[in-house]
Amino acid sequence: MKFSKMFIPTTKETPNDATLPSHQFLLRAGFISQTGAGIYDYMPLGKIVLDKIRAVVKEEMDNSGANEVQFGFVTPLSLWEESGRATTMGNELLRFKDRKNSDYVLSPTNEEAVVNMVKNRITSYKDLPINLYQIYTKFRDEARPRFGLMRGREFLMKDAYSFHSSAEDLVREFNLMEETYKKVYTRLGLEFRVVEADSGAIGGSGSKEFHVLANSGEDTIVVCDSCDYGANIEAATRKPNTKDKLETIAIEKIETPNCKTIEEVSSFLNADAYYSMKAVIKNAIYENDSKIAVFFVRGIDELEETKACNSIGALELEDANEDDIIKAGLHAGYCGIVNLPKDVLVVVDNELKNDNNLVCGANEENYHLTYVDLTSIEGLKFADLIAVKEGDTCACCGGKLSYTKGIEAGHIFQLGTKYSSAMNANFLDSNGKAQAFVMGCYGIGVSRLVAAVIEQNHDEKGCIWTKETAPFTVDIIVSNSKKEEEAQAGENIYNELKQAGVEVILDDRINARFGFKMGDFELIGFPYAVVIGKKLADGFVELVDRKTLEKTDIKIEDITAKILELIK
Repeated sequence: MKFSKMFIPTTKETPNDATLPSHQFLLRAGFISQTGAGIYDYMPLGKIVLDKIRAVVKEEMDNSGANEVQFGFVTPLSLWEESGRATTMGNELLRFKDRKNSDYVLSPTNEEAVVNMVKNRITSYKDLPINLYQIYTKFRDEARPRFGLMRGREFLMKDAYSFHSSAEDLVREFNLMEETYKKVYTRLGLEFRVVEADSGAIGGSGSKEFHVLANSGEDTIVVCDSCDYGANIEAATRKPNTKDKLETIAIEKIETPNCKTIEEVSSFLNADAYYSMKAVIKNAIYENDSKIAVFFVRGIDELEETKACNSIGALELEDANEDDIIKAGLHAGYCGIVNLPKDVLVVVDNELKNDNNLVCGANEENYHLTYVDLTSIEGLKFADLIAVKEGDTCACCGGKLSYTKGIEAGHIFQLGTKYSSAMNANFLDSNGKAQAFVMGCYGIGVSRLVAAVIEQNHDEKGCIWTKETAPFTVDIIVSNSKKEEEAQAGENIYNELKQAGVEVILDDRINARFGFKMGDFELIGFPYAVVIGKKLADGFVELVDRKTLEKTDIKIEDITAKILELIK
């Protein structure tokens, strides 16, 4: 391909709302253009990259034995009502009516559609397992679309769904998909981490996320310095933080004037904050109502809200305002576990389960209780509520845990029978008994990976594409295309590389100055440039490595062999 024949509208201007490097450079380098909030069109270079990533994903999915299908972008709302997600998905599910007043949605994911496809078509365990996948457009009506392709409303996704006769076979496929995903990200040249994750709105008994490591990542990933453990902070666990138990003493009520925080109370009582309980008051939102919930964690810990939300089965948690707290009969800063109002939801962190000597609020203004024994309180609900901190101990090996940032680029789930049971999708087992399909689902954000590659690979000048994702491997830059000898040399190298199977673009623009051509090379991020200029008279061209910007003089007759050596 030649620059003069391609639509590559590069610009020096950075849009005001573009904060991430990928968002800035993909717009400036002419890969994408924005048409609405969270909606982007792919221009020629962007479409090449998108198709390359799609091809890698498709090849590895096909190699795994999965079957490619394609579901409708528009799905009847009735399927979502059947599964129960018509309400639980919330406003991200974009609904509309057709001319006959029938209800439809723009598909954000396709669990319902795939169950509908398999239902009554696979009726025997003999026809299982099966894995069906598609690479197709999705739409989620994000409240705050931002960061370009990272959090758009319309996006390209690979979603796969497997059906099994047993949980054991689901685990086998789940592990196969994990290995398949690793092959995808490795081929794309990405540094990534597989982590334990929260299943979110998709549901199921277990899930793993695949994160492209980048400083700009939205997700905090907890990793161990001594083993392969990794988890999204929403699902991360640690070795329990323990100290010696103290002697059980009768509860004592102590006046603690104007002491509301753990620090203030511990200082006032001259006590170790470890032996205290922190109350976090939230408004729990459910489908048809809301309730006040109080979560108790150790005084030195912080609440992880996703864990807290999951512990009570809420759709989401909101900060409780002062009126909500007063109406519930609570006292902010003095809320404790003893004598709480009965209509308040209460969950206590697992690590407090056996503590017998704790400081907590007395549920009375300016008072706290000491020597609170949780083992003597019946009916308490316990769950993992804490946010793992840097420096905590790994539960797997005893190493130290730390944070890194990641971009979620894939997620795999063990769904179990959540959707098949809800939609009455069954098969006959070996005993002739009807059983609900055991399911898994597996997603890769194909369009998000376009941005993720650049978040991990860029500098202040622009993009740095990996060899597998680059729109072209080599950019031949003719310094002055008006000079016949330079133009002809560029044409010759261009034809040699094409014949050798190298993806090459020739910058043959006559009216573009050399500095502008080099600027475009650095901005767009082709892996290599061959510069044809003044050294041509001595039989040399200049080879530029985009990643390092190192320049090497190469004899013109050796340039094709050199490039072939580099891209092997």
